[in-house]
This record gives sequence, C-alpha cells and structure tokens, in this order.
Amino acid sequence: MSAPAGGLPEPVPGARGLFTLDPAVAHLNHGSYGAVPAPVQRIQARLRAEQEQDPDGFFADLPDRIARARARVAAALGAEPDRLALLTNVTEGMAVVLDSVPLAEGDEILVTDHGYGVVTEAARRRAAETGARVRTVRLSLHTPDEAAVRAQVLAAVGARTRIAVLDLVTSPTAREIAGAPLLAELAARGVVTVVDAAHAPGMLPVRLGNGAGGADFWLGNLHKWAFAPRATAVLAVGGSWRPRIRPLTLSWEHDRGFPGRVEWRGTADYTPWLAAPAGFTLLEQLGAERVRAHNEALVGYGARQLADRAGLRPLAVMPGVAMRALRLPPGVAESDHAAKALMVAVARRLQARVAVRPWPGGGVLRISAQLYNRPEEYRELGCGLRDLLGR
Repeated sequence: MSAPAGGLPEPVPGARGLFTLDPAVAHLNHGSYGAVPAPVQRIQARLRAEQEQDPDGFFADLPDRIARARARVAAALGAEPDRLALLTNVTEGMAVVLDSVPLAEGDEILVTDHGYGVVTEAARRRAAETGARVRTVRLSLHTPDEAAVRAQVLAAVGARTRIAVLDLVTSPTAREIAGAPLLAELAARGVVTVVDAAHAPGMLPVRLGNGAGGADFWLGNLHKWAFAPRATAVLAVGGSWRPRIRPLTLSWEHDRGFPGRVEWRGTADYTPWLAAPAGFTLLEQLGAERVRAHNEALVGYGARQLADRAGLRPLAVMPGVAMRALRLPPGVAESDHAAKALMVAVARRLQARVAVRPWPGGGVLRISAQLYNRPEEYRELGCGLRDLLGR
C-alpha cells in the first residue's frame, strides 16, 4: 500500500470502528500501551466468564490451552513453539534473562543511553548483586547511520563484556540499534546478546526461525502493535540457553522445563495470553502489510506537522516504524519531572496523549500512528504545541 499524493494514506475501511477509545482525546501514544480492538476484548471477556463458571476446570486445562495459544503466536512470529515463552511484558522477560545468565565480579553488562529506563535499572540491579558493572554507550540523537552506531557499540566491548542489552527499536527515540550485523559481531566476540524488541511484533515483519532472531534472547510485547490484551509478551530463547532459564517464581510446573516453568505462576490471569492469537488473526484479516504501510505513512505526516507547526526537530527515521521522535527546544523536558509535567500539560490542555522523555539539551517527544488516528489530530497537536511551548 502506498501513500497518495501529499503523504497521507487512505484509511483502512472500518478500522476506526474496531476500537473503543474516547473520541474526545487524540490517542497519539499507541507505542506505550497499545489499544485492544473490540473483537479481541469480547474474546477475553468470554474467557473470563468461562473461568468464573468453573475455576477448577479452567485452571486444570490451562497448561495445554496456553501451549496451544503459544503455538499460534509462534507461527505468527515465524518461531519454533518450544523456543518461545509467554510472559506479561518485556520488562518481566528481561528480569528472567538477567537472572539466568551467570555473572561474576568484574563482568560487564553493556547498554545504550537510548534503552528503556526500567530495563537499564534492572541491569544495574543485577550487576550490583553479582559484583558486575554496567557500561553505557552514549549514542548521538542525530546519527542515523547504522554502521556508525555499530562501531560505537563494538568500541565499548571489552574483555569482560558478558551481556549486551540492545533495542531493536528504541522506546524514547524510535531508532534501530540491534541490527543483524551488530548481533553477529557481538556473538563472534562471545557476548550474550539480549534484544529488547518491545515494539516489533505487529509493527514489523518478524521471522524468528528456530532460535531468537539471531540473538541469544529476543523479547517482544504483543499488547502494543499485535492487538493482544495487556499484558502479553514473548521471550524467545536461542542456542543452548533453554535448560538454564530460571523462573522468577517457582510453581507446580517448575519441573516441566522451558517454556512451561517460566509461564506458569499459579492463580494469575492468563486470559490475555489465550486471547492473544485473536489479535494476530485480526491483523491478518485487515492485511498486516496494509496496516503497517498506513501507520508508517500517517506517523510520517504527523512528524512533519509537528516540525512545520511547532518547530520541533525530527530525529533519525527507521523504515517501517509507526513511531516518530522529535527534539524539543533547549530547556524543555530535560528532567524526569519536567518531561512528566509536559505530558500532563499536553493531555489536559490539548486533549492529546504523547510520550515525552527527558534528554540533556531538550527532551524528546514521541508520537505514534495506528488505524484509529486521523491526520487532523497531528495538525491540531502541532498548533497546540506551538502555543504551549511559546508560553
């Protein structure tokens, strides 16, 4: 699907009616929490009703039902079902991975300053527990060249670098870090690679194969772009790591091996996982490539509106990504408190939802595009931001 003249994509017929979002708000932050389509909501509601009709019977059948749901999710991601586990989100999966890879005093965990904040904090906590340390690679906001990024990351690898935690698509800046060439070079140096692919399922074509997409571990959320209920994610494990995966919580399924030992945690709500395949089915019915092309074209249009109307500076663009990051003026949103305050101001004064992350020299504002969004929402946000920042 190509965008027509002017850069605006044709709306996908009937797509906006699939969502139950408040029409009084411009929901331009799909990348944070997603939005569950109404048909998937109904399937989850039926599963919850079934659970309450006979809790004992529902939980007795759950391991097999989870395995069937996992197999359908794995097929959608081009993965082997026995190398994939369902979890609640990437953050939980990252905790599982960091707890499963042995670390010794003096070892290093490599991260970048574009990584997701809580994931970096998890790496710091694990390092503190083991006597290891975290090395942060600082990347320019305005360097789109993949080779330059790869060179910077590899230059930081030392003799004690044990783990590299890298984003496929960074959350604050919507750019690619964990490309295939970088993963291959890190593997050749004996570094355990962990890919935070929180935004990949549903937004990008994913074919994990019989491993973890070229990494040792690959983690992706399904409740962002794959139309699954919250909270649903996958952990793909490559190489020989599966027997060494440690669950965060022991349960009666702990002796089943991976993935059962990671998935089962007693009386949790598993209905999001059981409903997750319906999200992929809906995406296929709409036409996955059509949805992706629509969203990429629309968010590109939105970024141009914010640049033209509010004077924000667009950051590097990763092809296929339905998010755009733009630099705010110097002095704006340079601290956590200021970034949160700006998000609140945009929500209250402009009736719009966006993501803002602090950055020295001017914070970063991120917008997303999904089938329910309209071009005028970005135009209105651009004008509103111009006035808001002018104050």
